Amino acid sequence: MTSPAQPVLADLRDQISADPDRFSSSLFTRLFAATPSLRDLFPVEMAPMRTTFAQVVEHLLNGILAEDGHADLVEFLAQLGRDHRKYGVTSEHYWVMYDALMAEFAQMLADRWTQESYDAVSHAMMLVTGVMRGAAESVAGPPVWHARVVQKFTINRERAVVRLVAEPNAPVYRAGQYTEVQIPQWPHAWRNLSLATPPSPRRELEFHVHAIPGGHVSGTIVRSTEPGDVWTFGQQHGTMAVDGDRPVLMVAGGSGLAPLRALLLDMARYADNPETHLFYGTRHPGELYELGVLQQLARTNPWLHVTAVAETEDDPWWIDGAPDPRQWGFDLRFGRVGEVAVDYPNTLSRHSLEPRDWRDHQILLSGPAPMVFHTQLRLRAAGVDPSQISHDPLN
Repeated sequence: MTSPAQPVLADLRDQISADPDRFSSSLFTRLFAATPSLRDLFPVEMAPMRTTFAQVVEHLLNGILAEDGHADLVEFLAQLGRDHRKYGVTSEHYWVMYDALMAEFAQMLADRWTQESYDAVSHAMMLVTGVMRGAAESVAGPPVWHARVVQKFTINRERAVVRLVAEPNAPVYRAGQYTEVQIPQWPHAWRNLSLATPPSPRRELEFHVHAIPGGHVSGTIVRSTEPGDVWTFGQQHGTMAVDGDRPVLMVAGGSGLAPLRALLLDMARYADNPETHLFYGTRHPGELYELGVLQQLARTNPWLHVTAVAETEDDPWWIDGAPDPRQWGFDLRFGRVGEVAVDYPNTLSRHSLEPRDWRDHQILLSGPAPMVFHTQLRLRAAGVDPSQISHDPLN
């Protein structure tokens, strides 16, 4: 980016950072006034969209202003373009967005909106919309696909397992990936859900869903989803995989077990697998509902070792009738799953309190963002190289 353009773009970035909601609200008002039909492409509740939009624009301006990393910026823009296909965004819509952004930035700069600043901002926004549009146009195949709910198992008031069968044109995914999901009760509201099973020739899908506080979509899935509902899917994402050339440590928090479960089921198809130790943790013992499946896996796959972890020793009143997790024969520990994993004693050591050394392991983490973040910190403090640790994006 040329030096005359930097102050202009930096000024816009700083204004957005100072009041992101004002920027997004004004921009979307301008956009929908210019093309009212665009409103139908967005969810009824726009607050999360406005927040995300401001964060993305600020990130893009930072990337344009940076001295390096432009290849990463272009790939980020291309991914955004591919992602926006599921909303029904067309090539013409990118020109509408370009015009709305330029008008909004002109208002923000006021009397500083000169020919020079116009040229700088126009060049940046043409880059943004052009890369996104080109990436979207280059993708073959339909932007979305569908699957029908065939079974739903309510675990407790906060958790459910949903099984679906996909239509014949569903794309192939890899074990360990997550996908963009839209349910019929919340049109235009897309969420990322991890697939709990590897690809199936019968096109069967399985999702483990936790109703997070304030989560409209996750709460609706747990409480209201029924067989016959048709879900819509966008792209698949995620790169978690077992490389196979060293032992593996897996740490799963709650429904974060799903992608690791898919990987384990996929590994079980083959005879030769690395030693794998899974720490599966939940808040309450009665939420460890997947221990039965894991017991079957471990019984026929001696390379798999499982440690169950619960933060509390007793279940609350609303978890009624859950089996005692000890019945499955696994080691049961109490505490936070990441801390238990990092501090797990080395059973081969003569010093029973000496923690296991995970530095020679491939490490996969999956679960709530705080759990993944703090587990990663503890592993690094224990000497684990960050390059050994994999997890899905925390945001």
